[in-house]
Amino acid sequence: MTMRETIPTPSVRRAALALIVLVCGVCAVRAPLAGTAAQEPDFSRAGDEATRTLQALVRIDTSSPPGNETLAAEHVQSVLEKADIPSKILALDPTRGNLVARLEGDGSKRPLLLMAHTDVVGVERADWTVDPFGGVIRGGHLYGRGASDDKGQLAAMVQVMLMLERRQVPLARDVILLAESGEEGTTEVGIDFMVERHWDEIDAEFALNEGGQMTASGGAVETVSISTTEKVPWRGIKLIARGTAGHGSAPRLDNPIVHLAAAVAKVGAYQSPMRLNETTRAYLERLATMSPPDVAFRYRNLENPRLSASIQDQLREADIGVNSMVRTSISPNIISGGFRRNVIPAEAEAELDIRALPDEDLDQFLATLRELIDDPAVELTAPTSMRPAAPPSSLDSELFHALEQVQQQMFPEAVTLPTMLVAATDSAQIRAKGVQAYGVGMIRDDLSGVHGTDERVSVEGLELFVEYLYRVVVEIAGAD
Repeated sequence: MTMRETIPTPSVRRAALALIVLVCGVCAVRAPLAGTAAQEPDFSRAGDEATRTLQALVRIDTSSPPGNETLAAEHVQSVLEKADIPSKILALDPTRGNLVARLEGDGSKRPLLLMAHTDVVGVERADWTVDPFGGVIRGGHLYGRGASDDKGQLAAMVQVMLMLERRQVPLARDVILLAESGEEGTTEVGIDFMVERHWDEIDAEFALNEGGQMTASGGAVETVSISTTEKVPWRGIKLIARGTAGHGSAPRLDNPIVHLAAAVAKVGAYQSPMRLNETTRAYLERLATMSPPDVAFRYRNLENPRLSASIQDQLREADIGVNSMVRTSISPNIISGGFRRNVIPAEAEAELDIRALPDEDLDQFLATLRELIDDPAVELTAPTSMRPAAPPSSLDSELFHALEQVQQQMFPEAVTLPTMLVAATDSAQIRAKGVQAYGVGMIRDDLSGVHGTDERVSVEGLELFVEYLYRVVVEIAGAD
């Protein structure tokens, strides 16, 4: 293990303010959700600063592999140092550091954790219309790998930390910033390392992470999605068929490709039982209020015993996102076997992408698949370790209510949608430790290019997200 630390002297201004509050018995006034112009932060200026931070982060290539996230962590550290915010960089691999910064509260409530990852997926440069690591602003959007996933969120969270410190906002909770490495497939150097070796640095009651988004139409925000749970990716599960190798001129009954094809067909046709939880039930109820009548009817009657089967058939064909959300899903995505057209191979295999509901039992589910396949020539294998499962974060917590409250004030015509991600984030590891974690995000359009070409964020949307995030943090962590 390698650990690099930079711990500046705690802010004298913050200590002085705390002393004044203690002596006078009067809390300094923090910026309320509905305050006067004098009390309000300059969110336009904050948005400009966050944009510059995001540009700098995008220009640091942290494609994983190899990552090199320490470079991004060091940049964030330099930004925080200018505001006298203490931070440290902790690393299992010295090139893949994780930054932790903390603003201390009065200790009356447990901490709030703000988290965003610094690594990004790779790029096919030839497909991009701009330099993917140039931080180019064009047509009101900032382009670059990681702009949306997840450096835009990190830039906004850094900005919130700066605003809290500069404005000397009295805090009831410590506010912790974690910029973690390795989210894109190498969590052992990132969140796993932090949870297993440095949990005391990030232990919190609540957390805000990636996983949500805002949608807008005609310049108005329509939905604010907040992820409260996520499906568990069961990676590395394979079907392996074995038989006798031979010449293709003499077909065999134990040809592994034939057995594998039959098994894949059975698995591909299988729909695991539908099961709603608190999050998905609330999601469908709220989504129904803003959907066309025929779609709303499906959402409202999904659990109706008389209609459920036919509605599920409709979802499978016409609403695959919701269909996946309400069950453990299986998608056979890789098949391999054979090396010459005139040779019967001895083995063939298929890899399954299984996204499990948070409460799904792995052993029982695999037993169901083995019974479904019902072929001794086909083995179903699974790795010994999986990403942890955890119950959904509550829809009745102080933080979820704060998220709804800020949405109602900033975007009164919008609807907050609690969602269950079908993808995976680092929230899983901290939910497994008992932290109530919620996924938030800025406005995205269909062309935002997450993990794709010309990834980008709206500059105006980033400013709006800084304001949203700041108001939520002050609401949940500010001292009364």
